Amino acid sequence: MATTEQVRIRTRGYERRRRELELLIVADIVTIFAWVLGFYGLHPNGRIDIADPWLAIVVLVPIGAHIANRYLASDADAILLPIAALLNGLGFVMIGVLDPPQAHLQAIWTLVSVIAYVACIYFIRNPDSLDRFRYILAIVGIGLLFSPLLPGVGEDIGGERLWVHLGSLSFQPVEIAKLLLAIFLTSLIVEKRDLLARLRGGGLRRFGPIALTFGIALAIMAAEKDVGFALLIFITFVLIMWIGTGNKAYLFFGAVTFVLGLVVGGLVLPQVHQRITVWLDPWKYAATSGYQLIQAQYAFGLGGLSGSGLGLSHPTVPVATSDFIFAAFGQELGLLGTSAIIISFLLLVGAGLRIALRAHGEFSSLLAMALTVIVALQTFFILAGVIRVLPLTGMTLPFLAYGGSSLLANYILLAILMRISHRSNQYGDQRESNGNAA
Repeated sequence: MATTEQVRIRTRGYERRRRELELLIVADIVTIFAWVLGFYGLHPNGRIDIADPWLAIVVLVPIGAHIANRYLASDADAILLPIAALLNGLGFVMIGVLDPPQAHLQAIWTLVSVIAYVACIYFIRNPDSLDRFRYILAIVGIGLLFSPLLPGVGEDIGGERLWVHLGSLSFQPVEIAKLLLAIFLTSLIVEKRDLLARLRGGGLRRFGPIALTFGIALAIMAAEKDVGFALLIFITFVLIMWIGTGNKAYLFFGAVTFVLGLVVGGLVLPQVHQRITVWLDPWKYAATSGYQLIQAQYAFGLGGLSGSGLGLSHPTVPVATSDFIFAAFGQELGLLGTSAIIISFLLLVGAGLRIALRAHGEFSSLLAMALTVIVALQTFFILAGVIRVLPLTGMTLPFLAYGGSSLLANYILLAILMRISHRSNQYGDQRESNGNAA
């Protein structure tokens, strides 16, 4: 028979899942309400069909992920999944307003991504087990980065060779590669923490394999003209080295390397030079490369405080469903709507940091930190690029923008964080139980 303390711990897990379900219902209501507004804005005289099958997929599959959490990760964080579902739902609505066929594909990718989420929750019972496969994961990650360079497989789109085509299926392998390289980096840092912290003698030698692996990754992405993800992986590398070892020398190393890379990249890579030039003065190139940035600024200006309303303004921002979807939200939802989106991302990152701080074990803690840093940096880079705080990076906004490979990678990332959270909360509850029993 279960003791009173065991019943209390089990009840705490039920409470977490109950809160998750309540928040998911709120997220679904917001998504349905936004969809109705967007549909009415596009077709004011048409019949509003809330039984749309694509909407049903986006609204219902997160409930399926919740059911999996209830049975497989009952003690996991209650906030992560609802925030992801909210962002995913709002992104689907905006994509549907701008390009309905793409919204249908986004709904299918949502289903595939949640299936991958459930699979990760099921198979990765102990996140520390990923530590044993670090070299395999690093090789697979480098292979994925290299795949767009293969003739007949990779495709050059917009001056960047990031896409891989297999029949009718196309995806960006760098989205999955960044997760695999993060696991590899975390594993090596945890094992060689003491040596890497010294960064001299044996520490410097131990630094070699990590630097070599990430040097290869950055070189491949330079060959693919992928400035955004190269920047993302490099800064993640520097920050996790600093967080994992506590040695500020890595920040200095990263800053010096970044400045040198920026100078060399601006001289050698035309794309880097063009993006910096356009960022500094887009009006000079208003008819060509600066057109996107200028239209984004117009969109924010037209949106004002409260926006024009979903489906009412028909944003004309180029690539509004992916790179500039935040500008489309700025026009239709205004400052209030975009602020709510930013707050959602802040809550998502905050929940990830809390999981990292509470995680049981060095590997799980640093891995949760690395995954959270990836989400935070990617979100910051794309938002800063759209509002002209930084040059454009060409990345997609997590969960919100159109892109199957991005959605799949982010749901896998979410599943790993949830598994780490479940294990750490279980350990914390058990330790509290033992302390009370003593």
